[in-house]
Amino acid sequence: MPTGRDGDGVAGNGAPRRDHWRDADRADARRGASDVGGMYDPSYDVEAEKARHARERASKRAALRAEGRFDEDGNPMVAGFDEGLARRLLRYLVPYRKPMLLAVLLLMTYSALVPAFPALIALAVDRYIVADAAPWNALSTDERLSGLLTIVLIYLALRLLNFGLRYGYTYAVAWIGQHVIYDLRRDTFGKIQKLHMGFFDRTPVGRLITRITSDVESIQTAMTDGVVGLIADIGLIIGLMIYMFLIDWRLALVALTVMPILFVTLNYLRLRIRDAFRAVRLRTSRSNAYLAENLGGMRTVQLFNREDRNAKRFDALNLDLLDGYNEQVRWFSLFWPSVNLAGAIATAMLLYFAAYALVGPGVAAGVSIGVLIAFIQYTQMFFRPLQELSERFNILQQAMASAERIFSLIDTPERITDRDDPSAFEGRFRGEVRFEDVHFAYDDEDWVLRGVDFTIAPGESVAFVGHTGAGKTTIISLVSRFYDVQRGRVLIDGRDVRDYGQVDLRRHVGIVLQDPFLFSGTIRSNITLGDASIPDEQVIEAATFVNAHTFISRLPMGYDTPVRERGAGFSTGQKQLIAFARALVQNPDILLVLDEATANVDTETEELIQDALKKLMQGRTSIVIAHRLSTIQDVDRIMVMRKGKLIEQGNHFELLRHADGYYRKLYELQYQEQ
Repeated sequence: MPTGRDGDGVAGNGAPRRDHWRDADRADARRGASDVGGMYDPSYDVEAEKARHARERASKRAALRAEGRFDEDGNPMVAGFDEGLARRLLRYLVPYRKPMLLAVLLLMTYSALVPAFPALIALAVDRYIVADAAPWNALSTDERLSGLLTIVLIYLALRLLNFGLRYGYTYAVAWIGQHVIYDLRRDTFGKIQKLHMGFFDRTPVGRLITRITSDVESIQTAMTDGVVGLIADIGLIIGLMIYMFLIDWRLALVALTVMPILFVTLNYLRLRIRDAFRAVRLRTSRSNAYLAENLGGMRTVQLFNREDRNAKRFDALNLDLLDGYNEQVRWFSLFWPSVNLAGAIATAMLLYFAAYALVGPGVAAGVSIGVLIAFIQYTQMFFRPLQELSERFNILQQAMASAERIFSLIDTPERITDRDDPSAFEGRFRGEVRFEDVHFAYDDEDWVLRGVDFTIAPGESVAFVGHTGAGKTTIISLVSRFYDVQRGRVLIDGRDVRDYGQVDLRRHVGIVLQDPFLFSGTIRSNITLGDASIPDEQVIEAATFVNAHTFISRLPMGYDTPVRERGAGFSTGQKQLIAFARALVQNPDILLVLDEATANVDTETEELIQDALKKLMQGRTSIVIAHRLSTIQDVDRIMVMRKGKLIEQGNHFELLRHADGYYRKLYELQYQEQ
């Protein structure tokens, strides 16, 4: 059998030749230097891919429109009118009913006033500028100028009043909308904080963010632009029609002839633009998500030479986004030309009819130059509320869909709830923990714990060990009552944890997780969690006790050092020490629960944490979860978990005496690996 390297880049033992990979890397580097787009595959042509997308664009339009009718979760973007949802939404307006009534009053006054301006212009033209009909043609120049000045002053006064009305209702509507969005977000966020951990296990974070941002904003838009805007548009259309028919019913009919066609056309275009816009939003979301994922995993991407595949995938997403934008531009480019064309047709019809009435064989009374000018303005004014009217209904439909999703979240049952009369800890907290025949499953009856029984005495330190998935961390979650057991009981100080109030219970439980979470703020605010009642001396004392004060004091700003998102800039060990100080300062003399607190730190930091742990465990009930058995040899008792059952317990040396014991096998396996 050959043992040397063959000619196809593979060593004789089947492993790839190192110089083969080096040559490939050099070739990739040469290709990358000449390819700005980062495409290393010479068979891939971006322009050809664009051309292919362009050819297939027409066949994909139906799919794009269908895509725009659903949100990120596959739920319809619009919903039919639901009286119950509408009443529930209107309740958010009840606290602001006075500002709302004021806004509607200002809006209706504004809508009634706007059509008066073309009528004033018509009066000025017919009576004081052209003045070719009796009795206005008999006025002297001074009388005509005086009358014209009067109309101008009335016009300016009404314009100032119009300005005040519009400012008033715009401000009032915006004020109401922002207060409604504040109330909705407060209720939604408050509900999210009350939901059990199982809900977050099943629900993507992005979906919750969408509920509290996009869906809430959709409802706010409906409250302001939808409801109030609908009243404004209907009021303006009614006002315009009244003025038009009062001035000349024949020109009114001529002007309104084109309106039904324009309404149908604009509604059709609006639906197409809406679907394209939603598709663009969805595709932008996918593109951003893929981009964020790749940026977050760039080390892995480069390590496994995934640049080529990822670039192709991102290019495909980018081309889909380009198709969406092209579709949006395609329909939007027709929108305003259609409005202008309809306006031109209406104006042409008015001009023809007015000219026929003025100079034709059958001269009609009532049609004048001023009236013609007024009707041209009325026609132009009629377009805006007409084209926005259908959009108002669309806004309301979207709000119904958003309200359905938000209220579905708000109505989510709270599985972890306090009893009406929760028990309080009698006297000083002792810290006895007892599990009685506990069965627990995250999903249905896929049991994670099966018939677990044990008792931890006050002040006893206990460690749980076992393979991943054995149920160790679940025990921590049950003690803290993040979940409720399906069978059996979890007791603290002789009472079921379900008898205690959650706030009271968790006030006595400090948890340090394997992956410590730091909030944006400062080191001080992360230790105190924003509790201003905790003095600086207690913060420093806790940090010193867990050996965190040394590295914190070396920072330029000490405890006021800014902490970026998720503790960026701090090492894992430093974040762990800060989280440890947080647990201590919140619960300085009661039950302390640790979840693999030293799993991801360096040796020096581990020694600091272990030293703090030894001091903390004295006189406290301590539950330690650890994979490395060397870190828990000094605890009072070790409990061995396997497949959701407690199979062994005792101290380190007692468990090692069992030659066939599971703990001894774990111990020998770890030290064999070392």
